[in-house]
Amino acid sequence: MAAALELLAQRGQAGVTLREITDRAGANVAAVSYHFGSLKALCDSAIEHALEQYLDAQIQALGSLDHTSTLEELAAAFARPMVRALAAGGRELEVIRIVARAGIEPPQGWERLAGKFEQTRRDAVRVLTANLPAVDAGELTFRTRCAAGLLNWLALAPIGTELATESAEQIERRLLPVVAGAFHGYPPMS
Repeated sequence: MAAALELLAQRGQAGVTLREITDRAGANVAAVSYHFGSLKALCDSAIEHALEQYLDAQIQALGSLDHTSTLEELAAAFARPMVRALAAGGRELEVIRIVARAGIEPPQGWERLAGKFEQTRRDAVRVLTANLPAVDAGELTFRTRCAAGLLNWLALAPIGTELATESAEQIERRLLPVVAGAFHGYPPMS
């Protein structure tokens, strides 16, 4: 799966072959075909694994927050895996771009990750509810999904490449107010 992710990060799913992946991994085509069934299944599995790692890191960061946490602390926890990938650049940024595409349009059969997506939303809404008690849960969920979309866009847009030249601290200084602002939103209009 690591070889598949590396090649996917370099060329995208249309640009890799099963033979290239098996050569890079030092495996044989028959074994990969036996375990995964097809090139597409192997690629989907590798991408799903990377997305799961991203979600696990996000869940861990969000799980450390409580009702006294600020919107800025929420933004930092929510964005931390993306900030790390942007600051690392190279392969990590390429993999996070794959994850961002999958997060925007998850392939069929990834329902097993639905619980992890829900956990990140639930943890974020828990902190948002404490900070914005007058805003209903549906709106807070919407804001959380918008913040996630913003991070996915950031990974895919040219600005993500620009940010990759900065340190994690510089990226946080620029990004966290934007994510916190997405969580805070505007006061309700009358």
